[in-house]
Amino acid sequence: ANLRAADMPAIAVCVLWWVGARGFTVAPPRPGLARGSAERGLAQETRREVMGESLLDGMTDALEGLFAPDPETLRKQPNWLSKVRGVAQYAERVGQIEKLGPAMAAASDEELQARSGALRARVSGGASLDSVLVEAFAVCREASRRTLGLYHYDVQLAGGIALHEGKLAEMATGEGKTLVATLPLYLRALEGKGAHLVTVNDYLARRDAEALGPLYRFLGLSVGVVQGSSDTEQRQAAYAADVTYVTNNELGFDYLRDNLCFDADELTVTRRGSLAFAIVDEADSILVDEARTPLIISAEGEDEGPAKYRAAVEVARYLRAGRDYEINAKQRRVTLTDPGYETACELLGVSDLYDRDSRWAVYLNPALNAKELYLRERDYIVMEDPLSGDPEIVIVDEFTGRVMEGRRWNGGLHQAVEAKEGLRVRPEQVTAASITYQSLFRIYLTLAGMTGTAKTERKEFRDTYDLEVVTIPTAKPCRRDDQSDLVYATKLAKFRAVLAEIADLHANRQPVLVGTTTVEDSALISELLDNQDIPHRVLNAKPEVAQREAEIVAQAGRLGAVTIATNMAGRGTDIILGGNAPLLAKLFARRLLAPLVDDRLAEAVAVPDDFFPAAVSPPAAAALAAAAD
Repeated sequence: ANLRAADMPAIAVCVLWWVGARGFTVAPPRPGLARGSAERGLAQETRREVMGESLLDGMTDALEGLFAPDPETLRKQPNWLSKVRGVAQYAERVGQIEKLGPAMAAASDEELQARSGALRARVSGGASLDSVLVEAFAVCREASRRTLGLYHYDVQLAGGIALHEGKLAEMATGEGKTLVATLPLYLRALEGKGAHLVTVNDYLARRDAEALGPLYRFLGLSVGVVQGSSDTEQRQAAYAADVTYVTNNELGFDYLRDNLCFDADELTVTRRGSLAFAIVDEADSILVDEARTPLIISAEGEDEGPAKYRAAVEVARYLRAGRDYEINAKQRRVTLTDPGYETACELLGVSDLYDRDSRWAVYLNPALNAKELYLRERDYIVMEDPLSGDPEIVIVDEFTGRVMEGRRWNGGLHQAVEAKEGLRVRPEQVTAASITYQSLFRIYLTLAGMTGTAKTERKEFRDTYDLEVVTIPTAKPCRRDDQSDLVYATKLAKFRAVLAEIADLHANRQPVLVGTTTVEDSALISELLDNQDIPHRVLNAKPEVAQREAEIVAQAGRLGAVTIATNMAGRGTDIILGGNAPLLAKLFARRLLAPLVDDRLAEAVAVPDDFFPAAVSPPAAAALAAAAD
């Protein structure tokens, strides 16, 4: 009788939550069922259990959101972090760090660097990282202000503490995850065991190592970066650094190569012994989406005969989908029908595709997969080998949209694709070593992660990696307008709508970024824009385009810019509205001055201590001024 109408939505949610909890209780199979029926019943109950867990998680989130205080109201209150669920536990230490701010700001550069050295000595002497956390974060925060011009917000301090504790920090896009990571990386590096920042591609690893290097070096730490082009010596130097930036791919393959080494002098990532600490950026992509993706190092096996792959591809071209074989796109599998099997046997002149001597099924199955499931400009591109000059198949990573040079599919698939494209068929490969990302990252003594979307996979993070998800509030209110999805019956209708939207936005001089999932789609939209005389740039995995990635991204936010990009420009890409003039100037100067330093001396040149500051000649000054413009 005392209930108000405003209370009814909350009551309704509570009732639904209770019904969900009651309705999805798992019961054992009923006795007396036949074996097949019992198995079906158990499978149904298991599905109900999974659905029940999802429903309960959703209801719990709804209730938390319903009764949680308004973040905008909380921000106006003193010590507001202590009232935010999930990060309240960090409020006291955040307050202590902020209290040290004035003292750190008053210290000279030499005094601040001396503090960093003293912290390292204390940790080496046995002090725990937790005991020095407050001072270390305060030192790193002030050093960041001096070297980068960036000062950590209170919520970023909370995110840094969560990462140090081995948790997964869920932070909204644009909240400065890259800067947040500097705090725990600095703290963990004080141990001298190495701290790794694992990201999704070479571009981000290089960008962050270059951008944040001045901060680490100011604090007396070394920083290294591993790239796909790095040789063994460069990798050893990068992993020996206090802080290392590396992609998940390079990290995984370095670990596999280390396990195949017979000489300790050739070790890279395991040279220090155990893997101590890692922060995985875009953790949902690496730890969930790619969790079961096997990393495989192959050795060259026996040459089974390129001629057989070519013959199998010709047979596959003759066979027809629906009549001779069925396609399961979801499971990425093609299965011969009975008529198709007979036709294939007739074409190949055998009675059995699985005959031990000919083993034609080993060649025909990957040939059918290559025909129907692996498409040029989507799953791979054909590019010139930089060493031999011969055309070769280069895989396009389905998660990042980037080329994976030097990687090959196994199971005969790569040979089948080579035969399909009329290229030289290379010998079959055999697996020498293999590991999944799930197994790789569980080797670390302490694992942490960052992403903008973690809550939906928090159960998997907890069960698989023992990672607790902590949602970090935004530093300022979010003003982004998230519009509803629009669904079209055909791709053509969708692209027409995209084209009309681009034209409207471009007429208002708004910068536009169009995301596509394949190289083929990016080329198609580019062609449509050309027909409309709309100037634009394309960013995809093609080598002639990918090498200009930094320049294209730097200009994507400029007034009136239109950029068509595959998921290369997805995770971690920082597009600044108005354009990134400093980066453009740097790139321009690099291109301008590169020819002047191409003929480098084989030996290092000794530079006198009094060489800097050096006089700049008028032509060089003019070149730098032009680059800045």
